[in-house]
Amino acid sequence: MKKLFITLFVAGLGLAANAQPPAGDAKAGDWYGEKITQDDAIQLNEIVAKLKAGNTESIDLKVKAKVVDVCSKKGCWLTLELPNGETAMVKMKDYGFFLPVAAKGKTVVIDGTVAKKTTSVAELKHYAEDAGKTEAEIAAIKDPKNEIRVTAKGILVVE
Repeated sequence: MKKLFITLFVAGLGLAANAQPPAGDAKAGDWYGEKITQDDAIQLNEIVAKLKAGNTESIDLKVKAKVVDVCSKKGCWLTLELPNGETAMVKMKDYGFFLPVAAKGKTVVIDGTVAKKTTSVAELKHYAEDAGKTEAEIAAIKDPKNEIRVTAKGILVVE
């Protein structure tokens, strides 16, 4: 019984340690996921306009944008600033890496795929919970959201 308790305790510590975003200051030059450069990066606003115009469903490229928010639980998603107060959601490819919370407010270059996506109510509520929203704010989410989604292979902090 004692061995079982110790094993569960150690496993619990391991899970707790893994449930934290990576440590770090997210300084200019830091990269996460695949190592990338900022060469040929395009402002995210330009790509969003093309996607909203219906010219294409998704585009593989490098985009540059300011980070608005980072998942405070694991660093497993972030949002990027768009015009008119909108945001674009970023998820890491294959859940393969995470971003420190310190990246909030920084400008990054992301190499990946930018696409239009409809996010379900359940997923929106999950993100709201991760972001520390109140129960009332979470309960107020009633409709799916059409949004811009970036699937990142690599992220480079540039400013």
